[in-house]
Amino acid sequence: MPIHAGWGTGMSIFRRRRKRPILQSLRGFFWPKTGWGRAVRYVGYRLRRLKGSPNSIAIGFAWGVAVSFTPFIGAHFVLAALATWVMGGNLLASAVGTVVGNPWTFPVIWLLSFKLGSYLFGLNPLVEIPEDLTMVYIFDSPSMVLMPMAVGGVLLGAMAWVGTFWTVRRMVDRYRRMRQARIERRSAMRLKVPS
Repeated sequence: MPIHAGWGTGMSIFRRRRKRPILQSLRGFFWPKTGWGRAVRYVGYRLRRLKGSPNSIAIGFAWGVAVSFTPFIGAHFVLAALATWVMGGNLLASAVGTVVGNPWTFPVIWLLSFKLGSYLFGLNPLVEIPEDLTMVYIFDSPSMVLMPMAVGGVLLGAMAWVGTFWTVRRMVDRYRRMRQARIERRSAMRLKVPS
């Protein structure tokens, strides 16, 4: 069957032949089939291959990571994109950076930001958070939960931004210099080959 046989019929050549069961898809969302190590390496690979200067890629990724520390989950993509756009960074890198905020990291991020914010607000950070904590409770009593989380998240996000920016900038710059050196070596070898 030719590759284009499915065109126009709604079929995709990249779609699975058999749909995965819902539980298997959910498991893949929370725990990648290839493992977290490979998933992290893949993100690094994608970052190095993005178009743009090392500086713009680092700015975008750093903003994606930084906004992941705020409690405003639904707005992470938008906040990261706006901040990246203002600084002239790479918008795609900012979207990739928000991956840092995920179901595995959010509990730790929220606990740290809440504890730091509570300390700064002069509240007792050892106070137990209610077990029936809901979004309604958070927004009905912003001074007890939302404000400390937001302030703590902004401070932690600022620290994460600085660390991430320099790490990613160095990584992308190093990768590009090594790649350029490989290209130059190959072209030098081609010139030396006798005809």
